[in-house]
Amino acid sequence: MNHTPTHRRLNEREAAAELGISFRTLQQWRVRGIGPTYLKIGRSVRYDAASLEIWLAQQTRTNTAG
Repeated sequence: MNHTPTHRRLNEREAAAELGISFRTLQQWRVRGIGPTYLKIGRSVRYDAASLEIWLAQQTRTNTAG
């Protein structure tokens, strides 16, 4: 059997801590569609740790316009 490395999945509180924001802020971003992508597994919400890093890097700005 070929085993490939699995991505680390974070729950909402772990993901919020990783981003340095509150759990509630992350929930609000998800509802508004402005936060990082997430997985919905049954009723559970999970965030891929690698995807969080990519999303965070994409938030870099050089000025306040846009």
